[in-house]
Amino acid sequence: MNIGQAAGATGLSAKMIRHYESIGLLPASTRTDAGYRQYSERDVNMLRFIRHSRDLGFSLEQIRELLDLWQNRKRSSRQVKSLAEAHIAELDAKLAELQSMRAALAHLVHGCHGDDRPDCPIIDTLEATGPVLAGAPADHSRGAVAQRQRAASSRTGPRTLPR
Repeated sequence: MNIGQAAGATGLSAKMIRHYESIGLLPASTRTDAGYRQYSERDVNMLRFIRHSRDLGFSLEQIRELLDLWQNRKRSSRQVKSLAEAHIAELDAKLAELQSMRAALAHLVHGCHGDDRPDCPIIDTLEATGPVLAGAPADHSRGAVAQRQRAASSRTGPRTLPR
């Protein structure tokens, strides 16, 4: 089957199939006399395996390991399970990081008036010199932000954006 047919059978784009081939995840395809790629049923099964692995968030290096295990009939399921458990731990860490980001942003959104006033803890935090997620959130209560801005503008005049 040609690359378009392989793409249709696997749900991958022709571009991704060529990419997987170029990085050695998929063995080089055979070619017709005219130079067109030809894919066997085995190639298509491998492409489906790759797509399913990507759907579960495995990295290309992890997929390479999974492909090796898939093709090794003497593998132990312990090896596969260990790889999958390590991936779950990575996903858990990413989820924790996303939850931390969400909590920090929700805190900032809660402190923002969302009206016609210019003071905004979201902007204040984004322009801060320190890390946004490190330690406890800065004091972005509505009153504290307004006080800091009034004090700053009385000393320096109105704030303008740098050009």
